[in-house]
Amino acid sequence: MTQDTLLQSGPVSPQRAMQLLNRCVTYLIILVLCVLFGFPLFWTVMSSLKTIPEMFSFPPILVPSIPQWTNYWTVLNIDYPVGQWFVNSVMIVILTTLGTLITASLVAYSLARFEYRGRDVLFMITLSTMMLPAQVTLIPQFVLFYRLGWINTHLPLWVPHWLGGGAFAIFLMRQFFLTLPRDLDEAALIDGAGYFRIFWSILMPLCKPVLATLAIITIIASWSDFLGPLIYLNTPEKFTVSVGLQFFNAVPEVGGEPMQHLLMAACVMSMVPIILMFFFGQRFFVQGIVMSGIKG
Repeated sequence: MTQDTLLQSGPVSPQRAMQLLNRCVTYLIILVLCVLFGFPLFWTVMSSLKTIPEMFSFPPILVPSIPQWTNYWTVLNIDYPVGQWFVNSVMIVILTTLGTLITASLVAYSLARFEYRGRDVLFMITLSTMMLPAQVTLIPQFVLFYRLGWINTHLPLWVPHWLGGGAFAIFLMRQFFLTLPRDLDEAALIDGAGYFRIFWSILMPLCKPVLATLAIITIIASWSDFLGPLIYLNTPEKFTVSVGLQFFNAVPEVGGEPMQHLLMAACVMSMVPIILMFFFGQRFFVQGIVMSGIKG
């Protein structure tokens, strides 16, 4: 840039200077928050690669001198059925997600596309259940599942999701169905298609963004669920990952050696699938939230 160009540009206006200052302050706040919220994850990953002396050294060691990648292999080969916990979690997540997507879509299709007496009242009652904490219905549900003989099985963890999918799932799907033009339904009816054919062959393919959003939300919630498996499961071989990790705290030493470094390794292993799934599906997640009309 020549001197003449600099002279022609003149001094920076106060408004421009204020905008630059605000932008710098915003970026600084974002950077501080990223460090603040990202440090626990960084500490967990680094701790999973430490030796036992490094875990208890003072002052704390931030980065291990020699990363102990064998800690992850040790987690899979201890006496606990860690591999079975992952298998149980994956199975429950798949069944829960399928049940939520299928049944919530059917209920939302009814609420969005059909006119019948009591429809709006039924929808409001469904939404009102979101105000009830899960602990309120915990005892009645436990008694119900106990009388059905489902205690210490995986059935209480995924069967209820095949009975509507939950109020939020129904609300999210209904909001998306309302954005689809009814001309599609009318044209299909003229061509002789039935209501289920319209739902499955015409509307559902258009619901890919919201289905991906609902799938991500359901997978994260099911994978991270701690209270349900803790209440209904008693046998260690039937535990999920979230409950199984508590074994590392319940038995802090094996063979006279602490297990905190193995606990950190197990935590990292349990986080990796969810983190990868969210990053690969975040485009569909944002698109589904925006197109459903519930953006902030």
